[in-house]
Amino acid sequence: MGMLGAAALSLAAIASPLHAADLAERMSPPEATIDVAAKSPWQIRVRGLGVITENSGFVNGIPGSDLSFSDTVVPELDISYFFTDNIAAELILGTTYANVTADGSIAGLGKVGKTWLLPPTLTLQYHFTDLGAFKPYVGAGVNYSLFYHQSGTGAFTDLDVKNTLGAALQVGFDYMLDDHWGMNFDVKKLFLEPEWKGTTGGGTLTGKAKLNPWLIGTGVTYRF
Repeated sequence: MGMLGAAALSLAAIASPLHAADLAERMSPPEATIDVAAKSPWQIRVRGLGVITENSGFVNGIPGSDLSFSDTVVPELDISYFFTDNIAAELILGTTYANVTADGSIAGLGKVGKTWLLPPTLTLQYHFTDLGAFKPYVGAGVNYSLFYHQSGTGAFTDLDVKNTLGAALQVGFDYMLDDHWGMNFDVKKLFLEPEWKGTTGGGTLTGKAKLNPWLIGTGVTYRF
């Protein structure tokens, strides 16, 4: 074979694995183009919600008149959409009721009625994302409360609380257990002062119910 042939065989033996390695590298996709699943922008929460009212109001034309309202605990669902990691919109859905009781100078009337309300609330939130699993947020938005299934009691034969638009403020946090599941604590303040009227044997009374409730909730978060 001679020295020239032996050298050619040696070069071929060296070039063969180098060529195979180069071919494998060319065929594999660049690291930057490897597909990574994007995080879903949707999130839901299920909470137990305490509704704590301000207990204030009045009857027009009756000095010293006041109203009080029952507090409740109800289930609540909210749906969030994240426009970015920091900015999200949240819609809360739930329904509750309030027993309305006369107070102040009209306390002798006792319970005057009951109303159910559906208070859908939409807030725009800012989420802080640099604290690891602890993810606090603040928000502000609007509430439109729908009053339904209303009834008068005692001296009132009828009760009509008007649907009302108001503002909402919010603060809360999620503590994420993994990429999807977390625990949530949330506080909202609704500014809710609807007009109302009630029918009695002596005619119609009108006034304002200053509910202005605190919504204090805790529950489970799921990020899709």
